[in-house]
Amino acid sequence: MAWNEPGGNGKDPWGNRQNDGPPDLDEVFRNLQKKLAGLFGSKPGGTGNGGNFAVSLGLILAIILIAWSLFGIYIIDEGERGVVLRFGKHIDTTQPGPHWYPPLVEKIIKVQVANVRQIKGNAQALTGDKNIVRIEYTVQYNVKDAADYVFNVDLPDQTLQQASESAFREVIGKNTFDFVTIGEGREEVSRLVEELLQQNLDFYGTGLEVVNANLNESQPPQEVQDAFNEAIKASADKERFIEEAQAYRNDILPKARGDAQEQIEQAMAYKFKVIESAEGEAQRFLKLLTEYERAPEVTRQRLYLETIETVLANSGKVVVDVEGGNNMMYLPLDKIINNQGRVSIEPLGNAQSGGGSSDSPTTGNGSTPSRGTR
Repeated sequence: MAWNEPGGNGKDPWGNRQNDGPPDLDEVFRNLQKKLAGLFGSKPGGTGNGGNFAVSLGLILAIILIAWSLFGIYIIDEGERGVVLRFGKHIDTTQPGPHWYPPLVEKIIKVQVANVRQIKGNAQALTGDKNIVRIEYTVQYNVKDAADYVFNVDLPDQTLQQASESAFREVIGKNTFDFVTIGEGREEVSRLVEELLQQNLDFYGTGLEVVNANLNESQPPQEVQDAFNEAIKASADKERFIEEAQAYRNDILPKARGDAQEQIEQAMAYKFKVIESAEGEAQRFLKLLTEYERAPEVTRQRLYLETIETVLANSGKVVVDVEGGNNMMYLPLDKIINNQGRVSIEPLGNAQSGGGSSDSPTTGNGSTPSRGTR
């Protein structure tokens, strides 16, 4: 039963006891004013109740406004960006420092942009020469545009994971198995993937930036692992043999160049010697020809004697065949030169034993030749 119906208790929820008519609104506000005045320390029953109510209401509104303003202060830390939304629409991206926004009207989403994030993945890819390779990769990235990161893609990190795997598959599919798994091919694959992945992320508008893409491991399937290990060993042996051959080359080439230069210099010296000697002989011959033309017989005799002298100078003993005789004379030139005296000429051939003296040279008929000019 309502309080103002007949038979009711006659109590007014506003504190008035009356049974006739609806409650007075002025009295209701006065009661509310009294309660508020009690909260703020005012004494009820004073004069100017209408003015006190307005003051109290103003204080309340001021407190609410101050609290609302204080709730709008926010700070963007270093390495963060603040994405400002007004009724759900992006209007600004704030930099590190203190800022203010109107609560209930705008909203702030803080995004870490300086931290380097990382994803890891593994997959199987088909190489350009139709071989299957197992890969393990790591991609490091950060946020370069906070607004694109928040709005353009629903799951940017998951999008990066899928885009990374796609980029690795594409690059590996354009290269051979040996290039991807052996040698410096991994570094080249990582570089190409980094470029391709960044292009795709920019095309999708993810707001992400690739810091590093690294192909950690590239191995064949387990079924052919042993053959792959043998191939790696052969590649290592190849590099070792190349280095040994290079070292041998570096050792032997300087020596060979030195020997070749020495032989060239010797040949040049011999060339100059022969040319000079030939020119000297030619000059001597020309001078001799001039003398021969002046006195042929004398020159011929002189050449003959000089030739005999040259021949006999290299011989210690000479056997002379006497024309018209049966005996030959033996001339010990070495003794003649050493003693500078008379020596015997020993007859050879049909000479009788004991027929000659050792002190003086003899001819085949027993006479003693006289020494004279040759």
